[in-house]
Amino acid sequence: MIHRLILLLLVFMTISLSCVKHSFEKPVFVIVHGAWGGSWAFKKVDSLLSEKGCIVYRPQLTGLGERVHLANAQIGLQTHINDVVNTILFEDLHDVILVGHSYGGMVITGVADSIPDRINKLIYVDAFLPDSGESVMSIFANKDNYYYSLDSNGFMFPQWLKPGKSLPHDVPQPIKTFRDTLSIKHRGTNIPTLYILTVDKGADASKDEFASQASRADEKGWKVLHLQADHNPQWSAPGEFANMLYENR
Repeated sequence: MIHRLILLLLVFMTISLSCVKHSFEKPVFVIVHGAWGGSWAFKKVDSLLSEKGCIVYRPQLTGLGERVHLANAQIGLQTHINDVVNTILFEDLHDVILVGHSYGGMVITGVADSIPDRINKLIYVDAFLPDSGESVMSIFANKDNYYYSLDSNGFMFPQWLKPGKSLPHDVPQPIKTFRDTLSIKHRGTNIPTLYILTVDKGADASKDEFASQASRADEKGWKVLHLQADHNPQWSAPGEFANMLYENR
């Protein structure tokens, strides 16, 4: 009888310690930036989440931001997927809350398909939500002529890029990243997913440029939230954005 009580006590203590350890585990966010941008753009959001006790990683996609010195026209979508996959693997991250902004939605979809066992949740922020075999160009087929008009020697130069600006700032992006299609293999992977559609104040959400992507999420039965902000909430509404991420971690 005494041995049984001791055994039950040991089991209870093990479970209790496990619960205490779990309660003190910090949420781990990995935030993937969008096209032409860089991890630098999410510095404020990083700080706000860190103040809430989160651990935040902001992998820099090759050829952009602080890695612009590596830029070349052969960089494609898979290179950017590998950037994030390797960050997670080499930092030995688990139960990751993977956030993708805009073009970053293409990247995090590929990351989740590559290492689904490391991802606890996906959050798309005004982002592309691709099916297998799709690219940015095919999803926004009505804009492919615009994207090609930006092409100069394999790089897209949007109009807002002005010479002589001090760093940090957006930089040209290889057009191959927009042309490359995504091959999704783990179709059965059931990772909890949230879609955040940013909508300008007073604007009709149904007419938003990324409304079609939010509709895709809704059709999949995923949670969809609206955030009052422009396409870059990391600048226009960082506090509200960080709170929404934290509350839906």
